[in-house]
Parts: sequence; structure tokens; C-alpha cells
Amino acid sequence: MSKSIIDKKVVEHVAGLACLELDEEEKNRMTYQLNSILDYITVLQPIDTSGIEATFQVLPVNNVFREDESLPSLPAEEVLANSPGRENDLFKMPKIMEIE
Repeated sequence: MSKSIIDKKVVEHVAGLACLELDEEEKNRMTYQLNSILDYITVLQPIDTSGIEATFQVLPVNNVFREDESLPSLPAEEVLANSPGRENDLFKMPKIMEIE
């Protein structure tokens, strides 16, 4: 591996941003693996890609969305039948956070 671009401090910073707790072995492994990836990118840099059109999707993409159509809803009584809490035609749930 050539000059290390990523050190353990960078790995610790990124792990902190991702809320990951890594032990020393994992930090060392991540440092090595990330530097290996960046080393491989330096191998690819000299390749002349000037005549190659940019690719953002290698497989054909078909629209999988259906047309938006209005359909009848279930009756409120049926929807709320198994609800543990109800107020009028609405679900009633316990508060999960206070908004000041």
C-alpha cells in the first residue's frame, strides 16, 4: 500500500458521525481497508476515459409506478375496529414527545 490517506483519527471521526462504536481492531481494519480502496482508485486514474460517455445507469430503467387513480377507501368503522384507542373517526395514540 502506498502513502496512507486515511488514518485512525479519520476512521474514528466517521464512525462517530455514523454513531458506530468500533474497538481498536475494527478501527485498524477499517483504516487498512479504506486505504486499500483509495489505493485501487489511484491504479484506475491513469486510464483514458475521454471517449467514453458518462454512465449513471447500466441497466434499462422502466417506470414501475402505476397511474394514480382514486379508489374507494375502507369504512372508518372497519379501519378502526382493531385500534386500541379511538377518538371520533381517528386513531388515538399516546404522546411520544412533548413539543414546546
